[in-house]
Amino acid sequence: MIGHNIKSIRGREILDSKGYPTIEVELSTEAGVFVASVPSGTSTGKYEAKELRDGGDKYFGRGVQKAVQNIDQIIAPKLVGKNPQEQQEIDNLMIELDGTIDKSQLGANAILGVSVAVLKAGAGAENVPLWQWIAQIAKTKPVLPFPCLLYVEGGMHGRGDVDTQEFMVVIEDGSFKEQLRLGTETYHTLREILNKKFGKASTNVGLEGGFTPPVQETEDVLDLIMEALKKTGQKKAKIIIDAAASTFFRNGRYYFEGEDFNQQGLSDFYTKLCQKYPIIGIEDPFAEDDWVGFRGITQVLGQNINIIGDDVLATNLQRIEEAQKKGVCNALILKPNQAGTVSETIKAAKLALEHNWDVFVKHRSGETCDTFLADLAVGLGTGFLMAGAPNRGERVAKYNRVLRIEQEMQNI
Repeated sequence: MIGHNIKSIRGREILDSKGYPTIEVELSTEAGVFVASVPSGTSTGKYEAKELRDGGDKYFGRGVQKAVQNIDQIIAPKLVGKNPQEQQEIDNLMIELDGTIDKSQLGANAILGVSVAVLKAGAGAENVPLWQWIAQIAKTKPVLPFPCLLYVEGGMHGRGDVDTQEFMVVIEDGSFKEQLRLGTETYHTLREILNKKFGKASTNVGLEGGFTPPVQETEDVLDLIMEALKKTGQKKAKIIIDAAASTFFRNGRYYFEGEDFNQQGLSDFYTKLCQKYPIIGIEDPFAEDDWVGFRGITQVLGQNINIIGDDVLATNLQRIEEAQKKGVCNALILKPNQAGTVSETIKAAKLALEHNWDVFVKHRSGETCDTFLADLAVGLGTGFLMAGAPNRGERVAKYNRVLRIEQEMQNI
């Protein structure tokens, strides 16, 4: 569209929520200036698209000046003058410029930052909200997601007292605004319970705003959450756990909660949890290359709960297709920075939805205040948003954005 073509693109190094460098991209058209920033994970899978880091001494080698340089000197000259509404064409051009399977040449962080900025500029050219533009180019039906609120963190995200990495609660009751209220009230009720049982230090929070109490057993954490749910009268609440099993897998065994499990033993452990607690999903119950373990637990529990693939699928079309054929997983974690472009993220979500999988749009431990994920979850109609706890600005920003979208949808 004449007048809305890209005028300039500029990258810069900023800090994420962990205090480490990440990418911000500023793209301008006649319609305005559009800014996007890129998150970074802690427990990253080996099949993800690769970030480009500087190495050396600055920021302990985690700087992104090389990626910024690639944006300014390689990507920008090729995209200036192009129509930002041609998302697929622009994403494909960046993939070709990079020339690697995992985007390691230019950096997935550089490519995704530009891709999301282009997406925002496309919405600006069309003069529609971002979620509506996403639905338009993806040919999907917008749906407000259930907020999957993080309550407790362990593993690599917490203090290490409990091996299970995340405990999330979904309250399936009323509007998004009401679900968020009920879930947040229960979160604060859990804080009170922890303070009373363990003291104020127990309500310190992890990387994503979840509490990190001095509790070592998964069942003990679940009991605390159930106590908070009972105290607040939440009868429609469900629980999702992220085992992040790759983090405790070594030499073919799972070293978890002081025990040494094989695949069957760990599967039995999860099965007992599901019999005792209202669990609707287990994310990464086995290591990313343990397809046998994943297939086994999908056969055992997949009729009743979501076996959710994160590291094992890595928002990768080929891995999602292969997993579906082999009966590995029945739900997808959708992380744009695992794929590296908006177009590939959309394709991954649509492929999973075509297989009747649930799709969970999810943040990373190193987040920014960019609210793109909220619009993505709504626009793709995935049904679930995992943006962390109702605590820490970079997490709350996503939930607050959905509150605004809820009003926007009422006015359209």
